[in-house]
Amino acid sequence: MLQILSLMRANGYRVLFASPADDSDHAVDLASMGIEKHRIELNSSTFDCWLTEQSPDIVMFDRFMMEEQFGWRVEKFAPKALRVLDMEDVHCLRDARHRAVKAGRPVTELEWQTDMAFREIAALLRSDLTLVISEYEMRWLQDSFPIDPAKLVYLPFMLRQFSQNVKTFSEREHFVSIGNFRHAPNWDAVLQLRELWPDIRRQLPSAELHVYGAYPPKKATQLDSPALGFRVKGWAPSAEKVVSEARVMLAPLRFGAGLKGKLLDAAVLGTPAVTSGIGAEGMYGDEPAPALIADEVSDFVESAVRLYSDEIVWSDHSARGPDLAINRFDEVRHGQNLLGRLDEVLSGLERHRQRDFIGGMLRHHSLKSTQYMAQWIEAKNRH
Repeated sequence: MLQILSLMRANGYRVLFASPADDSDHAVDLASMGIEKHRIELNSSTFDCWLTEQSPDIVMFDRFMMEEQFGWRVEKFAPKALRVLDMEDVHCLRDARHRAVKAGRPVTELEWQTDMAFREIAALLRSDLTLVISEYEMRWLQDSFPIDPAKLVYLPFMLRQFSQNVKTFSEREHFVSIGNFRHAPNWDAVLQLRELWPDIRRQLPSAELHVYGAYPPKKATQLDSPALGFRVKGWAPSAEKVVSEARVMLAPLRFGAGLKGKLLDAAVLGTPAVTSGIGAEGMYGDEPAPALIADEVSDFVESAVRLYSDEIVWSDHSARGPDLAINRFDEVRHGQNLLGRLDEVLSGLERHRQRDFIGGMLRHHSLKSTQYMAQWIEAKNRH
């Protein structure tokens, strides 16, 4: 999201960031980026007045829940605004995989017949354009649902050109894992690491695994064990520092969706990784991967030990990371593609919507029910 906001600012857009979320001590200073920040209320007509005053050309929804909450208001009070949904990742795909893992079975097509899938795909179809972060998800969405490719824009992470002094093999030590503990795939990965770590530690008795992440719950900090070298560190003041100083990143993700920012950070910093097929999904394309990919526990342990102890293998994978970051996640290429698509659809928005019968039909029906529910809640709150 920050990359998108920065891109729009750099190309002359006035950017307003409106959110019903409370402020956080760790929130980014948007004002320093020239971005205006506004606190908005859920189920309140005050948003309608504010939106009318702003008269935006483009409105972007951060995930489908925001489109559900505010989409009908945008259509009613800023009808000429281009409505863009930023999926972040495909939530219904992540949810289906999570349920399958918990049940100990593979994912089937029946998983798409769920409340979350109906809601998320409906939000996509109601929007004029949808930003999709992964090439895999671009294909999956079109194979699984009746979606016009003209409504989708592939937009992965966007990185500026950079020069990085990558630390060498001998300058690094220990393994690292990083990720917000409130994100279910990350917490599951920590539990997986706790199970397989003793097998790695037996072969590398001086190595430690440092687990970082925001909002560590008590159940996570209780896993901290200096004797086993399994250290739960919690919040990292600088993710770049802890990843760049580690020799290997471990990410045994069993479910999830989208792209994994931790693996891109590792690639940029020349830190090789061991991850699963889910972790690698959409990340590496046809480029030589700066990671070893393993889904079986024994293969994961073997790959971790090999990458940590074999300097030749480590150096080869470390060197691949920065090249991958530039070749697949270049800001100029992906940013210009996004701006071009926005301009293209804006210049022919009426025609774009006329061609989109399913989207128009969904807006006609589902937004009415959302509107009436929101208005009922607002009226109820007044009393």
